[in-house]
Amino acid sequence: MQKFLSKFLLAMAVCGTVLCCAADDVKLYMDADALPNALNFLPPPPKVGSAAFAYDSSQYVWGKFMRADSARAALAIAQSTVDIAEMAALFSDAFGVEISAKKTPAILNVLKRGVLTMRLSARGPKKFYKRPRPYEYFNESTLIPSVDEEHRNTGSFPSSHTVRGWAMALVLAEINPAAQDALLKYGYEWGQSRVIAGFHWQSDVDASKMIISGCFARLHADESFNADMRKARAEFKRLSAKKK
Repeated sequence: MQKFLSKFLLAMAVCGTVLCCAADDVKLYMDADALPNALNFLPPPPKVGSAAFAYDSSQYVWGKFMRADSARAALAIAQSTVDIAEMAALFSDAFGVEISAKKTPAILNVLKRGVLTMRLSARGPKKFYKRPRPYEYFNESTLIPSVDEEHRNTGSFPSSHTVRGWAMALVLAEINPAAQDALLKYGYEWGQSRVIAGFHWQSDVDASKMIISGCFARLHADESFNADMRKARAEFKRLSAKKK
């Protein structure tokens, strides 16, 4: 994994960026209005001075401590990408098969459409609460200071990166149930990377997983999503048979 991360970070450096924008030409399964509205079922983020906020603050300190671990810091940097193809490449080890446009077009298609659809669920709460990010609150730098200004005043609750990472973990776990533990572990680490990097409070990350659980259930009521999942599972079955 460390060797893979080094190659991945080098490739992103050559491209001149760590954070890549998602493609705008992907056909989504539904719009935001059809997804569960977190404002109707989740409580607001913790108030300053509350016990929950004290926990958020302690987790921010924990995250800064974890940056001293070079391997964990490298993982947090790699997991800062929002490009679906790059995310899929990072999830490939846990999934057990290399995920790419060339080798797994059906799997990558449902990931792009599914993750980019579910990520719409973060926009409403972010705009409504406008919660300052932890590095803004403490007036410090993140693990990736080059993008600090880009993320300033964009809202911390919930974590859009965690929304994407947890959504990808759930989709891939359904395609390959045998790898579900490894995929969920990697999805969990994806969220914690945002705490380690200093871009999100722990409660932002935890709320994102609740939101995506509802969104993932909603997608299963959409026939086009179910059709794409059937194609993805069939593709994975074929690839698995070739490996035997």
